[in-house]
Amino acid sequence: MPGIQALLLLQCSPSISALSPPLPSSISTPVANNGCKPSLKFTVKCCSEASPVTVVNGNVERRSAERNEVRLGLPSKGRLAEDTLDLLKDCQLSVKQVNPRQYVAAIPQISNLEVWYQRPKDIVRKLVSGDLDLGIVGLDTFFEYGQGNEDLIIVHDALEYGNCRLSLAIPKYGIFENVNSLKELAEMPHWTPERPLRVATGFTYMGPKFMNEKGLNHVIFSTADGALEAAPAMGIADAIVDLVSSGTTLRENNLKEIAGGVILQSQAVLVASRKSLIRKDVLDITHEMLERLEAHLRASGQFTVTANMRGNSAEEVAERVLSRNSLSGLQGPTVSPVFCKRNGQVTADYYAIVICVPKKALYESVQQLREIGGSGVLISPLTYIFDKETPRWHQLLANLGRGV
Repeated sequence: MPGIQALLLLQCSPSISALSPPLPSSISTPVANNGCKPSLKFTVKCCSEASPVTVVNGNVERRSAERNEVRLGLPSKGRLAEDTLDLLKDCQLSVKQVNPRQYVAAIPQISNLEVWYQRPKDIVRKLVSGDLDLGIVGLDTFFEYGQGNEDLIIVHDALEYGNCRLSLAIPKYGIFENVNSLKELAEMPHWTPERPLRVATGFTYMGPKFMNEKGLNHVIFSTADGALEAAPAMGIADAIVDLVSSGTTLRENNLKEIAGGVILQSQAVLVASRKSLIRKDVLDITHEMLERLEAHLRASGQFTVTANMRGNSAEEVAERVLSRNSLSGLQGPTVSPVFCKRNGQVTADYYAIVICVPKKALYESVQQLREIGGSGVLISPLTYIFDKETPRWHQLLANLGRGV
């Protein structure tokens, strides 16, 4: 039957293992894959039928409701981990780690919150199992390892770092030289049931799902870790599905992205377990984190501009300011009298104008203020902009089936 083969070709690696059920109650077993020499040993202990402990994929399943503390999973290594800590610090949520070798830390500003450093994919898995309540991961990791689990929920979908895209890439040379779109790739006569398009990827859920949704037939996926970009040149695969940031690595390996081949635009997101959010303490902490993140991210790249302007009244000055589109601010300018003493009398010949201006329009706004009589212009960056309530909080409550 034509279609994407579900077969995943497993590389001979100690990191990939399979269990053959059933196992004795206590056993030390070598693992072998596809005839590879056994290289890994592990021990599995089975519990009696009366035991309340459930073993799932080798991990003891614990529910959030059985814990008093709230757990937040953060990436343990790499650029994503560094940028996550920087963002939390900017939101006055600095993570304090007593021992750098430990995987647990705290955020002193939020009581009863534990921070656990984990691999991003393990953060998603432990949200599902109930070992974590909240987590920060890339959107690609969330979808790949969450696999549509309804218990997972996105709290904040745009933390504005970790930007990349999950993309299909093919060689620039050979039979692919003139192929520049997914449609052209699908229409190539080379792919048959006997000779399918071979795609190497670490995204064995999202890759096949994308191909199925696009209606591509005769495709087979193989799992691979490490430098996927070398797979086509080595003859291991015809194409790859991998994360792309700038595209430099693809170009250096004579690979190209094609039109329609972007599977997902990804960045860091705050996610949670729906079951955990039933707990009031988890929901309260989620609300506080969401407000801090939203207020800081909204203020990012915004500046407060203050200037003095001569006028007969606040209304007359406001009219002049609002005549220029770039000076309207978030909801309009703040205009207040500037009092001074002349000839023994207090007068208000000048008015102070305060507006919020995005960085990209900063110079233009200053020039327009000068043109309408502004002077003594002061500029300072904004740290937070708090709304009455963040729209994402309303959206979260709606997703949970709760009223505001």
